[in-house]
Amino acid sequence: MAETRAAVGPAEVVTLKELALEGALAGTTVTCAGLAERLGASNQTASRRLQRLDEAELIDREVLNDGQRVQLTPDGEARLRREYADYRRVFEGADADVTLHGTVTAGMGEGRHYISLPGYMEQFVDRLGYEPFAGTLNVDLDEESVRERGRMDALDPVRIDGWEDDERTYGPAFCWPATIETDSGTYDPAHVIAPERTHHGDDQLEVIAPDRLRDELGLEDGEEITVRVTGEER
Repeated sequence: MAETRAAVGPAEVVTLKELALEGALAGTTVTCAGLAERLGASNQTASRRLQRLDEAELIDREVLNDGQRVQLTPDGEARLRREYADYRRVFEGADADVTLHGTVTAGMGEGRHYISLPGYMEQFVDRLGYEPFAGTLNVDLDEESVRERGRMDALDPVRIDGWEDDERTYGPAFCWPATIETDSGTYDPAHVIAPERTHHGDDQLEVIAPDRLRDELGLEDGEEITVRVTGEER
């Protein structure tokens, strides 16, 4: 099972934002005194917040002679992107969907195995409304879409619970409703699936659907597609 990470609250998210404003996306050196001044808090409070962010794996930090070297982790950046997406929806009325572009690529083959497991398949049928094809469509996202993907965290996913059998424990997964668009046509329903533990990085997307999408849309490796992601209807 994945290790439990420390919970963070609004105060830590504010601290994360201040670190990012100081250059922590690329890495920067901060002192507790300097951070405390920007937060309007005590040195002890600034130190505790850095510790909580570190324990939650939202930052990496290294203690130096003149302060601490701090850099946001991918999870830290994703947390700020969720905040950004929420504010866009509040002030700009931004559409509650995310449009991603990429190219079809060969997968690692593990999707077929995990999707077929009964502990997952029963939940797919119940919560997604269909039995997925035993395999995923893998998409390499372009650079802009890698950044845009962080907005998915502001959308409500369909949760697929973790479960266990006599041999091992399987982690949860999260599914976002999606529509696939190509030059040859459009397909839905489909879902972007993001297991809690995966070998893929932020530049790769996995999509499941009732049919084999390669066959339905005539897709080959290297072909460009668009994936429009929405949140679960409440």
